[in-house]
Amino acid sequence: MSAQLAIPAIDLRAGRCVRLYQGDPGRETVYGDDPVAMARQWERQGAALLHLVDLDGAFTGSADNREAIAAIGRAVEIPFQVGGGVRSREDLERTFEAGASRVILGTLLVKEPRQAENLAAEFGERLIAGIDAHRGRVKAQGWTEQGEMSAVELARRVEQWGIGRIIYTDIEKDGTLEGPNYRGLEQILAAGSLEVILAGGISSLKDLRALKSYAPRVTGVIMGQALYARRFTLPEAAAALA
Repeated sequence: MSAQLAIPAIDLRAGRCVRLYQGDPGRETVYGDDPVAMARQWERQGAALLHLVDLDGAFTGSADNREAIAAIGRAVEIPFQVGGGVRSREDLERTFEAGASRVILGTLLVKEPRQAENLAAEFGERLIAGIDAHRGRVKAQGWTEQGEMSAVELARRVEQWGIGRIIYTDIEKDGTLEGPNYRGLEQILAAGSLEVILAGGISSLKDLRALKSYAPRVTGVIMGQALYARRFTLPEAAAALA
């Protein structure tokens, strides 16, 4: 059994590295003004993959952080995946041009499903479906719009489109250090055969060890607040998931 990936998150807002509590832009903690230095730090500590989120793009569709993402692409040798504000084919292409190895589709899956399906057919494994759920229902537009579709229904839909990997985030858990939503994860896993990267709520090495039992379907765990609050180190997280 291969080890699950310990994936550090870098959330970008106005060019800074921040964390939000439950995705609330009014509850922000700033962890640095230099995203490149942050990316290099995680690379030095052994990260095999980085998770970048353009929060400005997610909230407004703007491209304020595109240069910061491109600068990270020039600065590190490890791959990184990018989400936030990818609302068109042009956005997708520009994100790949900035160096992303994979791009996360979120809002587009819900609001423009036909376009998302066409992109899935064209780009295949280079795409990841971002399923962000609040009490089992998908949220879009930077988590500001509550949809009627369930997370399970969206997981089934994207698998039919040929997307083989999703990032499942429980919004109520995100940034809270309260532990992940195991029940929600299990529902997503039961919906099909997709590979899942889990995000939201990781608080301890105990949480990570508990997630090992979900391998090989759960291939990685995204961590933000727990790493920035120094609940554990990245090497410790990697060891817990090995």
